[in-house]
Amino acid sequence: MKKYVAFFWLTTTALVYAQADTEIYLFDLTNTTSSITLTNPKNISNNEGYDNQPSFIDDDTIIFSSTRDNQTDILKFHITQGGAKTWITDTPTGSEYSPLKIPDKNEIAAIRLDLDGLQRLYRYDISTGLAKEMITDLKIGYHVWVNDQELVCTVLKENRMDLLLVDLKDASFKTVATDVGRSLHHIPGSDAISYINKTKDQWSIDSLNMTSLNTFKVANTYNNNEDICWLGPEILITGTGKGLAIQNVKENNGWEQVIFFEQEEIHHISRIAINKSGTRLAFVSEVSPRTIVQQQLDAYNARNIDGFLDAFSENVELYTYPEHLRGTGKGYLRKQYESFFETTPDLHCELKNRIVEGNTVIDHELVTANGKSFTAVAIYEVENGKIAKVTFIR
Repeated sequence: MKKYVAFFWLTTTALVYAQADTEIYLFDLTNTTSSITLTNPKNISNNEGYDNQPSFIDDDTIIFSSTRDNQTDILKFHITQGGAKTWITDTPTGSEYSPLKIPDKNEIAAIRLDLDGLQRLYRYDISTGLAKEMITDLKIGYHVWVNDQELVCTVLKENRMDLLLVDLKDASFKTVATDVGRSLHHIPGSDAISYINKTKDQWSIDSLNMTSLNTFKVANTYNNNEDICWLGPEILITGTGKGLAIQNVKENNGWEQVIFFEQEEIHHISRIAINKSGTRLAFVSEVSPRTIVQQQLDAYNARNIDGFLDAFSENVELYTYPEHLRGTGKGYLRKQYESFFETTPDLHCELKNRIVEGNTVIDHELVTANGKSFTAVAIYEVENGKIAKVTFIR
């Protein structure tokens, strides 16, 4: 039996503090028969807004979706060129997501979501950014390439996604599985694609043989986390919140957490990617709860209603301690705070103390408004990178 022992070594480079929403972290990866080691951590996005869906063009180049000017374009990060960045796309009428290199082409494919809601798969020349729609009439969510003419993709069907095999030569497609997740990967050393099967309460990682189109279960997901990747032909890796876990599918011994990140910047790991030679690993981390709470505090003091609301989830709940519900939703927040911001020029909240425990942030505050000051305690609960619940104590 192979024993995997993980060591997370953080001695040479400090993590850059995440600014907002999601960030992408890149590591050097050493994977042996007895250990997995991550070194040389870098925040390669370090950008306010949405940064997500990393994938490797080659061993030394990574692409991902990144926010600029309220749109999401595809950014290329050159690992061995001092971290130089190049924008591949610039689409004023839409945003691009989930970029992947097209085999044997100087092109990538990405999902494009236009401002009018149209969602299609496009191809983009890496050098020029020239775009061309690839498949009409299919609302593709995620994809993986079999070769330069065939791909496996998820297609939105009512309230689920189905798995399709698409042949670009004749624009034909075939449904091979129903109710699947977003994580699609080549299984190293095989002619198979892994996907997430959501047909049962316990989600599983299944294999699709690209010759026979037969499917079979490989392993259960970790707590229904659909973001996985392959470290090798037999080893899966997934996020566990602030950690990483592996499973040897041949030994079928379940998931074993091997890395836990003490750093506050790392929170709710998702979207793991590994380069072809297995020497680099990237993942997406949600903004830390401390950061999102500070974002709303800064916007509160600036009396910036839009910036303030941006820190909250759509269905945020506001309570007075212990459990008296005051209101729900961003609409309620806007109604409560917009005119208050406009008519209270001396409004200021001074942070006296802050405690962070998991996804909960407790702030002791001194609030000044209309010439008067009072102390208060606010308990913030963060979910999916946004404040989902606030409890006020006066």
